[in-house]
Amino acid sequence: MRVQHERAARALKMTCTGGEPFWGWDGRTLGRAGTTATGQRVWLRMTSAPTDKAHGKLWEGAETAQQAFADLGGHRPALLAIHDATGDGTAYRAELSDHLDQPVISGDPILRDRLELPDGWWPALEGALEKVAAATTDRVAVRQEYIDRAVPTFLGIPAPPVTHWSTVHGDLHWANLTAPELRLLDWEAWGQGPWGYDQATLYAYSLLRPGVADRVRDAFPFLGTTQTHAAEAVVCAELLQTVSRGTNLELAGPLHKWADRLRDRTSAARPRTPRFP
Repeated sequence: MRVQHERAARALKMTCTGGEPFWGWDGRTLGRAGTTATGQRVWLRMTSAPTDKAHGKLWEGAETAQQAFADLGGHRPALLAIHDATGDGTAYRAELSDHLDQPVISGDPILRDRLELPDGWWPALEGALEKVAAATTDRVAVRQEYIDRAVPTFLGIPAPPVTHWSTVHGDLHWANLTAPELRLLDWEAWGQGPWGYDQATLYAYSLLRPGVADRVRDAFPFLGTTQTHAAEAVVCAELLQTVSRGTNLELAGPLHKWADRLRDRTSAARPRTPRFP
């Protein structure tokens, strides 16, 4: 990865600067800051996969997001160039983007620390997600088959019907958001999902900070309604699945309480069989 990253940097005519490279989850990605020949500050992120798997949603996410959203009105670092290479049965994709000029809110998807955001941050997030939702795509972020399987398994209720699908970021958590000015990062997973999926995901990753979780609900008051019931159920199921695999263990208690509320809502909405004398 280091060698291929250096080769991609030379091919894209950039010079890496700064300290040690940033390794992504499980060492699957490698990123470094740098400058172009014209002095523009940039970020070069490399991902790798076996050559026979170097395709599909995750591989093409950044490229297709650039085509669909450009810089999302200034809320997304623009993708500038792509460099592909192969070697020893592995494919490498290097993505050159504008340098991120704002710090991420959290180094981890789960929000653990106190959060202070400027007044315009929440309206900016609402507006950005509205633009995302309005985009048309044949990419799929959440599959109906997964909903049908995961919700009964991890919540113990029938999978609720999805009444409305929309385009979603697909991985909206606190490590993919910046402040004080809003940027949305990591577009690998974007595509069609149940309406409210992004907002429910951000709520889930806020559960260790109840005040912030309440603020998410204030910003997106449709959470907790029948319109977003499917989105909330699948997000809760997804994270309970990660807990069952030994990650996000701190969220287990709040997630189970959320699951109880979702089960109660399902029971309340279920048609009752009339009793005849």
